[in-house]
Amino acid sequence: MGAQWKAKHKDIAANAKGKLFGKLVKDIIIAARNGADPAANARLRLVVEQARKVSMPKDTLERAIKKGAGLTGEAVHYEHVIYEGFAPHRVPVMVECLTDNVNRTAPEMRVLFRKGQLGTSGSVSWDFDHVGIIEAEAANKDADAELAAIEAGAQDFEPADDEGVCTFLTDPTDLDLVSRALPGQGFTVLSAKLGYKPKNPVNPASLSAEALEDVEAFLAALDEHDDVQNIFAGLGA
Repeated sequence: MGAQWKAKHKDIAANAKGKLFGKLVKDIIIAARNGADPAANARLRLVVEQARKVSMPKDTLERAIKKGAGLTGEAVHYEHVIYEGFAPHRVPVMVECLTDNVNRTAPEMRVLFRKGQLGTSGSVSWDFDHVGIIEAEAANKDADAELAAIEAGAQDFEPADDEGVCTFLTDPTDLDLVSRALPGQGFTVLSAKLGYKPKNPVNPASLSAEALEDVEAFLAALDEHDDVQNIFAGLGA
């Protein structure tokens, strides 16, 4: 599953784009706290580019920037919270949330983790590396992901998946630098964010078909929660 778990067939869900917009709006609001100008705010620039790539309406985008920068007079306080634990069959999971009410989110996470195991802070994170994760696709047939990774300054890369999307992994501090360099190496950046890569992912071949279904169902239920931004599962490709 790579560094970040993705729900299967999200593109055919009627509310998939709405959920994606909702998550991006939160990311934009958080990033805009450090300034409303994407040119001077690298984190904001990256998420704005991502929002534009999925055709977020301009009004929605600008409203989120203004709200995050405190230009609308609205008080918006999202707290970044990470929940650690295990999916069924001892698959380690890191769940990133942005919530305006931790007292609501925490018990709801406990309920969702009943089919797995909710851990304490640090119980699972030691088994993940904090990295920059860039998803990109080749802009031309001659683009070489391995060479692009070296030239752009990425630490590692994962070859293109079935949809032609390569994943480039960076040091967290190099995320913006590498995302700027990749287009010059023949790759179009689709998304760039900080995340977690499992050090010792569970081999899917070691699980039965039923066990894999259990893990998928657990992760899908987490993903449905409105406060969940990203899910990083320690399950191999």
